[in-house]
Amino acid sequence: MPDITATDAARNFADLLDAIEHRGERFTIVRRGKAVAQLEPTTGGRGAEVKSLLRRHRGDPSWRDELESVRGLLEVDNRG
Repeated sequence: MPDITATDAARNFADLLDAIEHRGERFTIVRRGKAVAQLEPTTGGRGAEVKSLLRRHRGDPSWRDELESVRGLLEVDNRG
């Protein structure tokens, strides 16, 4: 992962985004000699994988019952 100074990152931000988006590149942003951030592609997907996983597995009735029990212990604080 190549280092780039904060100044160069600011000056070339559009080019950095293009490199990240189109070529999957990653960059470490350095300020005053210290790494302060990383720019990299976001993980793909919009939740489809999670939805698919949830559809493949049945819910756990005991967990559901426990959750309902815990919810019953909550007190609602009406601050109106």
